[in-house]
Amino acid sequence: MSGFPRSPRFTKGALISYDPFGFIPQVIIFQYNPETLSRKLQAQRISRQGVYVETQLLKGPPTETIELVIEIDASDQLEKPDQNSTAVSMGIYPQLSALEMMLYPKSSWVIAKTALASAGAIEIAPAEEPFTLFVWGLSRVVPVSITSFSIKELNYDPNLSPIQAEVSLSLEVLTYENFNVTHPGFALSLAHQIVKETMAAVGSVNSTASLGDVKVL
Repeated sequence: MSGFPRSPRFTKGALISYDPFGFIPQVIIFQYNPETLSRKLQAQRISRQGVYVETQLLKGPPTETIELVIEIDASDQLEKPDQNSTAVSMGIYPQLSALEMMLYPKSSWVIAKTALASAGAIEIAPAEEPFTLFVWGLSRVVPVSITSFSIKELNYDPNLSPIQAEVSLSLEVLTYENFNVTHPGFALSLAHQIVKETMAAVGSVNSTASLGDVKVL
């Protein structure tokens, strides 16, 4: 049985990474959405002394970090080995490698850098980081930079390929200040802020309505 026909379809969280020199994005869909997600916002303020009092000014959007733990498990695929030959032969190693490669410069860049250095190049530009999006529902699609992650491998197959793991991700949310105006990250970041402003307006209206006859000064 396929389950109750009117049961809601759950949206899966995901990381989507666009390599500067690639054409096909690296898409990592969370096998299981994490039950919790931690976010921390820190304001960017500067102080200015006025005539009478010191005022606090916002010089830009807050810095935001996201932390979450995702689970990757090959157990379901291993129950149907005829349909999942990759999981049988390599477990979840490909998925873990895809995550790790979001922090590596491409080997093609390393080879080119080595060749240029051998030819006497004085300065070689650093590798450009992939443009990565964190997708958490339709209202939260934000550019991020993966600052760090830790992998806890839990189980292995007879060939020592990991078949179950927990990955703790730390993400830094990028804002329009991190991009040129023509970069897609600029528009996505600004759109995300506009969605927040709309949500805040809806919340303010609902809160005011719930006050009833209470006067708001």
